[in-house]
Amino acid sequence: MKNEQIYLDHAATTPLRKEVLDSMMPFLVNDFGNPSALYQQGQIARKAVDESRELIGEILGARVGEIVITSGGTESDNAAIKGSALAMRKYGNHIITSQIEHEAVLNSCEQLIDFGFDITFLPVDSDGLINPDDVIKEIRSETILISLMMANNEIGTIQPIKDISQKIKLESEKIGHPILFHTDAVQCVGSLDVNFKDLEVDLLSLSAHKFQGPRGVGALLIKRNTPFLPLLTGGGQERDRRSGTENVAGIVGMAKALQLSNLNKDLVNEKLIVLRDKIIEEVLKSVKGSFLNGHPTQRLPNNVNFSFDSVEGEPILLGLDFAGISASSGSACSASVNKPSHVLLAIGRNNELAQSALRITLGPTNTEEEVEYFLKILPELITKLKSMPSLQKS
Repeated sequence: MKNEQIYLDHAATTPLRKEVLDSMMPFLVNDFGNPSALYQQGQIARKAVDESRELIGEILGARVGEIVITSGGTESDNAAIKGSALAMRKYGNHIITSQIEHEAVLNSCEQLIDFGFDITFLPVDSDGLINPDDVIKEIRSETILISLMMANNEIGTIQPIKDISQKIKLESEKIGHPILFHTDAVQCVGSLDVNFKDLEVDLLSLSAHKFQGPRGVGALLIKRNTPFLPLLTGGGQERDRRSGTENVAGIVGMAKALQLSNLNKDLVNEKLIVLRDKIIEEVLKSVKGSFLNGHPTQRLPNNVNFSFDSVEGEPILLGLDFAGISASSGSACSASVNKPSHVLLAIGRNNELAQSALRITLGPTNTEEEVEYFLKILPELITKLKSMPSLQKS
């Protein structure tokens, strides 16, 4: 094949585009002023932040005042859950989420239990889909917040967010107070068509490093007039919703990365879907005891997730790495935790299959040649591992 590593873990993080780095450099070297300062360096930085915010809003269908810059997806999810729940406490204490959310959402909800909130964790079907009617059935007079991810970071299943949002609004009118709806769109922004206004949600999380932007910066979109209690207080930045000196270079880089990813998104997705479906077809055909996780078609264009009978996941990853392929077993945020994926357990996989997961997530620069190499290596590797008793599941 080739000497350099083949990167197939774009759901974990993505390579920073050169154009994005170039756009950031002036604000890391010369134009380093604090955007709150009145002198020239500060005003140059302020102008860059304002223009970047306008560009992000234009692409994502959000007003400038609805964009709250954060440090990334985890902070955005934490702020959305805790900031909304605390602000809505006068209406009730009930929150609805699903069993397959990112840990940033699940752990935030579990933390709120200690503060007197009641959490409903919705089940999903075997493809990882949430039934909109199940959401509505769980709404009661004390319900104040619902948080459901737009697409799952492990298995790629895409949820019918707009349909759910419209149903929630009807129920909200019946019970006589707002029910806020948050969606974690971290895996979608930069890949799918995401329009904040059209989705009719109240809060939306995103993270720049998922679409070839810098790490350490993201955003929480908050619909105008949505009740919200800031987690970080101080200097009053972000219209008093998230204090802290702005990460100017990061904000500029995020806007540039979003702009670039939006330019040829449809063409890139067409290519990724072809490669994705080729991987699915070939692996299921060539690897005995392989199972596809997630919806077969209603999934992210770049996402493939398999479980393998009688093989542990870690040796698969190590074997692929030795062959020059970078992949993962699921969420990069919990890769160091040796326990079955909560997402795979929720879709009905047993402990053994949940611990044998392999997630392949493609990016714009992956080639058919790289996919062919992966498809050559994987069946040989699985066969070899199954023949080694010490690496088989007990």
